[in-house]
Amino acid sequence: MTTTAELLELCGAAMTLAEQLVEASRRAVGLLVSKNGKPDAALVDVHQLAAHGFAWQATYIEALRQALRWARALDAAGTFTDVEAAILRLGFAEYVSQLAGGIPISQTEMVRPSDIGLAADMVLGLLTNPVLVRLSEPTALNAARQCLAAAAIDGRFGDVGMEDETIAAIREQFLRYAATEIAPHAQGWHQRDELIPMPVVRQLAEMGVFGLTVREADGGSGLGKIAMCVVSEALSGGYIGVGSLGTRAEIAAELIGIAGTAEQKARWLPAIASGAILPTAVFTEPNTGSDLGSLRTRAVRDGDFYRVTGAKTWITHGSRSDLMTLLVRTDPNEAGYRGLSMLLAEKPRGTDDDPFPAEGMSGSAIDVLGYRGMKEYEIGFEDFKVPVANLLGGVEGQGFKQLMETFESARIQTGARALGVAQNALELGTAYARDRNQFGKAIIGFPRVANKIAWMVTETMMARQLTYFAARQKDSGQRCDIEAGMAKLLAARVAWSNADCALQVHGGNGYAVEYPISRVLCDARILSIFEGAAEIQAQVIARGLMGRQN
Repeated sequence: MTTTAELLELCGAAMTLAEQLVEASRRAVGLLVSKNGKPDAALVDVHQLAAHGFAWQATYIEALRQALRWARALDAAGTFTDVEAAILRLGFAEYVSQLAGGIPISQTEMVRPSDIGLAADMVLGLLTNPVLVRLSEPTALNAARQCLAAAAIDGRFGDVGMEDETIAAIREQFLRYAATEIAPHAQGWHQRDELIPMPVVRQLAEMGVFGLTVREADGGSGLGKIAMCVVSEALSGGYIGVGSLGTRAEIAAELIGIAGTAEQKARWLPAIASGAILPTAVFTEPNTGSDLGSLRTRAVRDGDFYRVTGAKTWITHGSRSDLMTLLVRTDPNEAGYRGLSMLLAEKPRGTDDDPFPAEGMSGSAIDVLGYRGMKEYEIGFEDFKVPVANLLGGVEGQGFKQLMETFESARIQTGARALGVAQNALELGTAYARDRNQFGKAIIGFPRVANKIAWMVTETMMARQLTYFAARQKDSGQRCDIEAGMAKLLAARVAWSNADCALQVHGGNGYAVEYPISRVLCDARILSIFEGAAEIQAQVIARGLMGRQN
């Protein structure tokens, strides 16, 4: 029987060993992707598998580090129970083993240490080290799995370790709201492919969702990214469409709050925070994806107006929004990012029959598998007029720089939404495994079902602690582009893994559209694509970490 002190000591020792391996990976990848002592973008592209494998290793390390920090804090507070101990043991045993044996970076790709250039004897040394051997002792791991499966049946998934009592109260408030006001309706909204009803939007406005991180002086609550995380996670656990409503306001408010003129802040921020104005982000174009430097939508100045012409796609909540943060090219002679500007473009709210009633705009909805509550749109602009006074910040050519300053928050948001989806899948899978009887007993009594539940509990908590860490970094004013990317990268994979496992637990019933898990699977799939695909996240993390070493 391992005591709490012994387990924490074992995990601390395993952390040191894993850090040594990843540091060796950093050096090995550095030799592959560096030119004249500095990371070279072209070489990173050539050696993507090694670079992205290193990014995943570094993400695992940060997840382990934050899990250990979480466990130590709970232990100090006297709230570290057998459930949290089981999560810690399973998480460390599995992730450290994957670091040495291979990390699944997609359904068809496994990155092993040899792909990164690590020597076999170093990897073997980690796998056979007494610390990992003891952590991975089969009897102890089996006991941990049984503990977590039994706890999940009782609705215990581990103490999230929220130290701020105000944030903890906000989390509980929104969990209750999601359970009573969102979850019972989510399946119907999805199946009917309809927009989230306006009464729900108004309720969210009254609860302060749209102004959570807006300064009090600008009409918001003045709370930080941790508050945004727990609200987004709770609402997304009811339905990702509802959890994502607040993210539209978050992006717009942050853009205006960081880069807007005094007049723009006074005009837009209070209205966004109150929910009177519903914004949408209009960045992506056909055939550009994450390559925003290739953006072609033009804005030509004509007196006191810009005339916008071009096409946008994958615009979330595009019809019912009132304000577009619209990324355009104002200088056709500047290639790449330098000629881009951000416009605060007003538009009337559309309807199902007439989604874009504004002069100079047209568009239609995109049929999608999931993530339906706000709908996705293709939008065309033909001499669409935007006042010059609505140029964000009042200076042309700053659009990409302004947008980059919001990427950290957007990726932390997506990590939080993914946590909500992951938790929803976990709870649906657990409930079904508890209630479904086969061969004379509940199917959670079969080890491979129980083991799935146990690992879902474990990895959800690890992704949660990593995402909360990124939010704390942002709240403290520190640069956290790498940490935000890690949070999104891991949480999105966990959401998909949990949804897939929970559907497997449902068996054939999971494939029926009447069961909510079928919707959750569709919703989960988008998370590793939007706000930067998983491959983009790994690229950003790898390049950022290689740059940091210099």
